[in-house]
Amino acid sequence: MRRWSELAERVAATTRTSEKTGLLAAYLRELESDELPIAAVFLTGRPFAEADGRATGLGWATIAATVADVAGVGRSALGEAYDRSSDLGRAVHDVLEAAGHAPDPDVSPTLPEVAEAISRVEVASGPAAKAAILAELLGRCDPLTAKHIVKVLSGDLRIGLREGLVEAAIARAFQRDLDAVKWAGMLIGDVGRLAGLARDDRLADATLRLFHPIKFMLASPAEDAAEILNRLGPTVWVEDKYDGIRAQLHKSGGDVRLYSRDLHDVSRQFPEIVDAARELAWNGMLDGEILGFRDGTVLPFIALQARLGRKDPSLRIRSEVPVVFVAFDALGLGPGDSAVVEPLLRLPLTERRKRLEEVGLPAPSAGGAFALSHLTRADSLDELETRFAEARARRNEGLMVKDPASLYSPGRRGMGWLKMKKALATIDCVVVGVEVGHGKRHGVLSDYTFAVRDEANDRLVTIGKAYSGLTDAEIAEMTRWFDAHTVSRHGRYRVVEPSVVVEIAFDAILRSTRHKSGFALRFPRIIGLRPDKPASEAETLDAVRRLHGELQQGAEQLVTAGARES
Repeated sequence: MRRWSELAERVAATTRTSEKTGLLAAYLRELESDELPIAAVFLTGRPFAEADGRATGLGWATIAATVADVAGVGRSALGEAYDRSSDLGRAVHDVLEAAGHAPDPDVSPTLPEVAEAISRVEVASGPAAKAAILAELLGRCDPLTAKHIVKVLSGDLRIGLREGLVEAAIARAFQRDLDAVKWAGMLIGDVGRLAGLARDDRLADATLRLFHPIKFMLASPAEDAAEILNRLGPTVWVEDKYDGIRAQLHKSGGDVRLYSRDLHDVSRQFPEIVDAARELAWNGMLDGEILGFRDGTVLPFIALQARLGRKDPSLRIRSEVPVVFVAFDALGLGPGDSAVVEPLLRLPLTERRKRLEEVGLPAPSAGGAFALSHLTRADSLDELETRFAEARARRNEGLMVKDPASLYSPGRRGMGWLKMKKALATIDCVVVGVEVGHGKRHGVLSDYTFAVRDEANDRLVTIGKAYSGLTDAEIAEMTRWFDAHTVSRHGRYRVVEPSVVVEIAFDAILRSTRHKSGFALRFPRIIGLRPDKPASEAETLDAVRRLHGELQQGAEQLVTAGARES
């Protein structure tokens, strides 16, 4: 593991893609067969392969306490080091190095030993048992090795690697065709196994297998109808963009499982979908969305939240928030009870949709827990805008606009699919708190908490938090301003002078107990700074209440109108 950590340092030290790839390829080529899959997975910044549903269950408190015990320092040491670097692995390194932690190099753990310890952490019951395993592991590590073990455990590697670079390095290390490596990687979702197949010249053995979820194809955002048609036209396929949770449904005979966007098994959260799928006469893998759905109407996402995270939900919860699986793509289909299915990813969307419709999913009106996505076509700006209004009338977020010839690209955010969403409104808010950013924004104040004016009580009340929308130059400038106008510090969070006004866009206003205003903005993003406005001209809480009521009433009217038209 020490050698892997040294490689990670060298990779992080260069910005040249070709040099990163060369370093990785040379390293992977020299590994033993039991080291190669572990090293490859760790290079993606994960303790387990992406298609592996396991999680270590290690939180900040457990890691901080463990590092403090190993270093023999106070429990606050790691938090203080983290505030300086915004990098957990770097903070662990600094704490151990400052404490003079230097174990015998002969006891430094190997890659297989680290992987075995992480697996034991995953199955250990409770923080104390997990901490004991982690303490034994870190106790054998020098500060550099400990730094990178914690980076892998926290999924925060930060050495400038994308999974595509790891695949390119695998292809180069074993002199395999890069496209063949990428295709195999898409099918199996396990870069460690992929590295072994490439080494052994067995990439052709990679198959799409049920119950090994693949990464979801993603869509790029777009708001302008003309831009969308220019990219995808002249004729596009249009589906509603649903306000639920993305899911893959895998079925082989009576074995049915649902996987979330992070590829975790969520079958027990939605037993009615699983039970209904068992009775259907097909096997395969479908892409879709789980929605709250009652009496022919899509329920708002806030209602669906009552189902999230609940394993084996009670009959009361299931009756209050019934759900359906809305299918919009077929990724693989096959006969019998075989867990191996025919991959459909390289077929055009037109053919995949045809195969999906042939499955014969029972509609909710027939008592089923399934539906097909609402699919139409558009070949003009007016048609696309009309489709957008109709989708909103059905209580959906907007549109998914797709090229009918597009292939399915797992994990890719290309231009074959575009999501058309529009902010319902914008409001001007006052920044009352800021926080040190993460990742590429560590060291700058980029996470803004903002508020509106409660005139009745002469105070500011929080309504949301956002970190996207400003340029790097604007963030740097505002970091200097907030540094000079900090009222108090609370770890990484700072209360700042309430003078800066920002324009905030959002998709919905929801009732919420999280913020003092009693409301929360859904998907807030910063449109821009408003230096022309003083804080005294920011939006009022009364205006937010009125807007919330107007939006609620407008949604109800649209739904009623949509129901009459249908």
